[in-house]
Amino acid sequence: MSRILLTGVNGQVGFELQRTLAPLGEVIALTRQDMDLADPVSIISALDKYQPTIIVNPAAYTAVDKAETAIEQAMAINAHAPKMLAEWAAQHNALLVHYSTDYVFDGCKDSAYLESDMTNPQSIYGQSKCLGEEAIRSATPHHIILRTSWVFGVYGNNFLKTILRLAKERDSLSIVADQHGAPTSAALIADITAQILKHYAQISACNFHYGTYHLCAGGETTWCDYARFVLQEAEKKSQRFILAADKIYPIPTSAYPLPAPRPANSRLNCGKLTQCFDFSLPHWQLGVAEVVAQL
Repeated sequence: MSRILLTGVNGQVGFELQRTLAPLGEVIALTRQDMDLADPVSIISALDKYQPTIIVNPAAYTAVDKAETAIEQAMAINAHAPKMLAEWAAQHNALLVHYSTDYVFDGCKDSAYLESDMTNPQSIYGQSKCLGEEAIRSATPHHIILRTSWVFGVYGNNFLKTILRLAKERDSLSIVADQHGAPTSAALIADITAQILKHYAQISACNFHYGTYHLCAGGETTWCDYARFVLQEAEKKSQRFILAADKIYPIPTSAYPLPAPRPANSRLNCGKLTQCFDFSLPHWQLGVAEVVAQL
C-alpha cells in the first residue's frame, strides 16, 4: 500500500487532492505548520518521519505580484523545496508528483505550448517555478510534473470567486481580453492526478511514463469572456447581482498594469497527457459551471 505525503492541503489543489488520493493509500496531509517548504530542516524532518513512497507537492508560492519583491521566499518554496523533495525521493526510491505553471513560458507563441517548447519565464514567479522543474529533472527521473493554468475551485481564493463577489458590489467591470487560456478546476487536476497514480500502481515502474505533462481543461477563452460566463452561470442559479454580464467591458493588458507581467498566451497543448494515459479532458465551461453551482 502506498504511503502518500501531500503538501499544501490548505491550497486549492491540495484541498481537492485529499479527496481523490484517499482511496489510493495512506495519505499524510501536511499543512505549512507540519512541513514548512521555506525551511530545509522542516522538509527533511517531515520526509524522514513519514517515509513516503509517493510525494505529491501542490504547495507553492503563488502570489505572482508579491514574488517580484519577495524573491527569496518565492525561490525557497518554488525552486529550492522541490529540489530537496526530488533529492529525497531519488535516495528513497519514491515517486514525486509536482505541479507547475504556464508562467514558465513567455506567452509569445501563436499556438498552444508543447512540453518540449523552450521555457522563457518573464516574472520572478515564473522563474522560480521553472527552476523548480529543472531541479526535479536533474535530481530524479522518477517524477511527474503537471503544468497547468488559470486554476479555480470551491476552496481558496481565485478569479471566479472574485468575480462573484465584485458582481454584488459594482455595476460595471473592465477586464483584460487579450490574454488567452483555459480555466482549469482544482477538482479536475486532483482527479487526473489520482488516475495517473492508479496507473502507476498497476504497471511496473520501468514501464511508467515519467516526465512533464500539460494539464488543462479543454477549449480556451479570455479573462473577460470567462468573467461573463461565470456571471451568466450564476444567474441561471437564480443569484441576483448588481452587475450584468453585458456590463463587463474588455480592455487590453496595457490598461491594467501589474508588477509581474502576465503571459498573453497561456494555452497548453495537453495531447501528450491524453495519449500517454488515455484521458479525455472536459471543456473549461463544464468545470466552471460545476463550481458556480456548488458555490
